[in-house]
Amino acid sequence: MRKEDIDEKVFNLFIDAVDVGDFIEATGHAYVTKRKEQSILVSRWRPLTKSLRPLPEKWHGLQGVEERYRHRALDLLSNKETREIFATRAKLVTAVRAYLDALDFLEVETPMLQPIPGGTTARPFKTHHNALDIDLFLRIAPELYLKRLLVGGYSKVYELARNFRNEGIDVTHNPEFTMLEAYTAYMDYEGLMKFMEVMIKSLVRSVTKKKSLEYQGKTIDFSKPFKSLTFYDAIGQYALLPGIEKMKYDELVIVAKRFGISVHSNSTAEALMEDIFRKAVRPHLVQPTFIINHPVSLLPLAKKSAKNPHTVESFQLYIGGLELVKGFSELNDPMDQKKRFEEQEELRRKGDEEAAPADVDFIENLEYGMPPAAGFGIGIDRFVLLLTNTHNLREVILFPTLRPKS
Repeated sequence: MRKEDIDEKVFNLFIDAVDVGDFIEATGHAYVTKRKEQSILVSRWRPLTKSLRPLPEKWHGLQGVEERYRHRALDLLSNKETREIFATRAKLVTAVRAYLDALDFLEVETPMLQPIPGGTTARPFKTHHNALDIDLFLRIAPELYLKRLLVGGYSKVYELARNFRNEGIDVTHNPEFTMLEAYTAYMDYEGLMKFMEVMIKSLVRSVTKKKSLEYQGKTIDFSKPFKSLTFYDAIGQYALLPGIEKMKYDELVIVAKRFGISVHSNSTAEALMEDIFRKAVRPHLVQPTFIINHPVSLLPLAKKSAKNPHTVESFQLYIGGLELVKGFSELNDPMDQKKRFEEQEELRRKGDEEAAPADVDFIENLEYGMPPAAGFGIGIDRFVLLLTNTHNLREVILFPTLRPKS
């Protein structure tokens, strides 16, 4: 804008009234500056939106971590890195849909408000519906509804599900998060592991155009075959506790306390082993590694192993120390499922608020016959952590759950 090309009063009004953050409309002739920048030689202008608050300082942006989460709009406006993280997240979601759609999976939607919070072991959020006068729960997982669709004749289904779990908040947990859950008939967990390895490698290449990633100072190589260890062998190798499955409960309590793990009155032997695994094993699983064949009580919806009835046909995929994928052969025996629910109900009576409640309607659906199937869940938020070399889950969720300012 030049004084000689525009009315002096209009020029002075611009100088006096316009601030960084204002939106204006400018009319004039297009031209190229001496620095070869495309621009407009302004003949007139008018304000569109007036900024009433100062924007973050141009070069340093919004620096306080909590402030960045609380004022995400300003964070996006002032930090290019933040915008790139969420652009990567969008690319991942698009790539997931394209991958599964190409394999004839059907994308579906299942209830977020459920009369019984089933599908995994977690503490739910509870609400009340006034018109029906019933208590409902925010979805902790879509699993039991997706498996009803297998009973209904669909052979491949998936959902990008928003889940809610009333649990603690840390760098890898947020009460509201996004999961991909998918189920395919006529496949077991071993076939699903092969499927999963190909899918994860494909998604990494599709989003990043690379075969390796830098994550927290370490290079993760996706060009090699994924490793595989049983749950018990992993504890033996990394926690130096071979034969942990043979330990008595009192011995497990002593070992757990040695690792700094809190032991509660309702802690089971399997739960203590899982805590030991998280504490002593998970940090070592940097390169993609399947942990397979978990104790039965840890996965009440998974099919028992034909080789060892005390374990299930399951896997968890760890990358960069993060649990990224959980999958298993789906339990389709209604009698066994009913017994497992009863065992979970007993844990609930003993005070375990995360134990899975019995879902009688789901068992009735199984009684009509569900084909042999395998299913998996991928934590989308954690996947974005890996793809963007980010440490804290709140960096990859646009509006994470935060404690209100006092």
